[in-house]
Amino acid sequence: MEIQSWWIWIFFAVLFIVAEIFTAGFFIFWFGIAAAVVGILALFGVSSVWQWIAFIVLSAVLTIISRRFADKFTSKQPDGIGADRFLGRTGIVIEKIDNDKNTGRIRLDQEEWRAESVNDELIEVGTKVKILKVEGVHLVVEKIS
Repeated sequence: MEIQSWWIWIFFAVLFIVAEIFTAGFFIFWFGIAAAVVGILALFGVSSVWQWIAFIVLSAVLTIISRRFADKFTSKQPDGIGADRFLGRTGIVIEKIDNDKNTGRIRLDQEEWRAESVNDELIEVGTKVKILKVEGVHLVVEKIS
């Protein structure tokens, strides 16, 4: 019994689409779509040479066209959005910053944030600090002289 080629293409289409679920980015999905289209072509009796040509061309075209779309979802967020809006701003220490003891909190506007010193310097309560970067859920700061 001979396996018809359209079954193989549909199998790979499902395999690629399911594999996309477990990967970062948005890349393997287009191979699944191309395999599904070629599976339909195979069902209508298109020769295997044209099936491969269609698969390669369709995969390439879909991948190239979709790069701009995928980059919107995988690129770094622009500055000034989310916690990055605090970069360069000034806060005040409300709990002594000691990187060795993993302590330190600052107040910035009406919010309190965990903080650590950029150079492992002890920073006392009441000191003004400048926010240099955001790492996860805490701010990296330096004392303002």
